[in-house]
Amino acid sequence: MAAREEGTAVQTAVNASPVSSVPVDGFAVTAVAAGESVLARVRAGLPEFTGALQRVAELILADPAAAARSTIVELAERSGTSPATVTRFCRALGFVGYAELRLAIAGETGRAARTGGWTMDIGREIQPTDPLERVLGQIMAADTQAMHDTAALLDLAEIERAAEAIARADRVDIYGQGGSALVGGEMQFCLHRIGVAAWAWTDVHNGLASAALLKAGDVALGISHSGQARETIEMIAEASSRGATTVALTSFPRSPLAEVADIVLLTATQATTFRPDALSARHPQLVVLDLLYIAVAQRTHERAHAAFSVTAQAVAGHRSASGKEAS
Repeated sequence: MAAREEGTAVQTAVNASPVSSVPVDGFAVTAVAAGESVLARVRAGLPEFTGALQRVAELILADPAAAARSTIVELAERSGTSPATVTRFCRALGFVGYAELRLAIAGETGRAARTGGWTMDIGREIQPTDPLERVLGQIMAADTQAMHDTAALLDLAEIERAAEAIARADRVDIYGQGGSALVGGEMQFCLHRIGVAAWAWTDVHNGLASAALLKAGDVALGISHSGQARETIEMIAEASSRGATTVALTSFPRSPLAEVADIVLLTATQATTFRPDALSARHPQLVVLDLLYIAVAQRTHERAHAAFSVTAQAVAGHRSASGKEAS
């Protein structure tokens, strides 16, 4: 019974997109949607896996190609678990058994190999002696894979909900700390250029004060890769208590930030040496926010077009004859 409960809890944690459910061994598991990245789901659910299931997940993420070549017994031995644990892990991800998971991983790693051999080095550690050409290739590979995984995880219906709320809002608050604050500032600038009243807050005192003034119909967007940033969670919770629609941008669907938000937008990451997850999350975060910004602009087309014209005219005098902004 404990094993079944563990599997059920983990399955819920990695259920990051709307897909179908099928009964397996007396409890519902979530089937993986066509085209969805299995490795991205494993990575997103990693913080929720415990004990033996976590060891299986870490082993698969460390070398997906080797996992795809391994039998269930070999994978169990290498992870220090048992075939029964590997089977529970498969069911937690929405697969009936190991054969289906193995096939999905093989397909995913095979596609990566066909798109360019350098993509197979995504998990390789960058060495101090590596030439910059190889470092560039690994960074490009990691970021490209992260953005593809983000596209697979992202629920476009949630993007539409968030865009509709922002388009109707009297004001929008954006909260973030550290690297997330930089991403939030970019979003605030984009929204401001199309006439959306938006503010980006990094100081928790000022952010809480602003959140307390929000009301029903306003929107608060919290950005945190881990979903664990206490200040961001506090500001989103305060905004929620005032009736504002709250949106979370995070890589972890079961994080505290996601739990308090009305709308959750998910990103995926591919960490590399010297670029931990929080830093690697920046480009996927920008992709999601760019999509959200364009969706808002579509819904406010006349206002957005007029705002662009006015703001471009306002700064026209600060451009050189070549059209470039003067320093």
